[in-house]
Amino acid sequence: MINIKCFGIAREIVQNDIAQFDVEKLSVAELRTIMNRQYQAFTQIKGYMIAVNQEYATDDQIIQQGDEVAIIPPVSGG
Repeated sequence: MINIKCFGIAREIVQNDIAQFDVEKLSVAELRTIMNRQYQAFTQIKGYMIAVNQEYATDDQIIQQGDEVAIIPPVSGG
């Protein structure tokens, strides 16, 4: 099982602080695809980042059980 921490708008979309997927490993790109399919609103968020073990991840990075994963939506400010 992989747990994904959700912040900001991602938390609103998932309607929870954590999204869980029953897989042993997957790539960041695969996670994006799953999130977009399961939660259509993610397709409307441009530029959300995924962090693995507290570092921004590239799409080819592999996520494994036990990794700390977070979805970080874009932040606006001024």
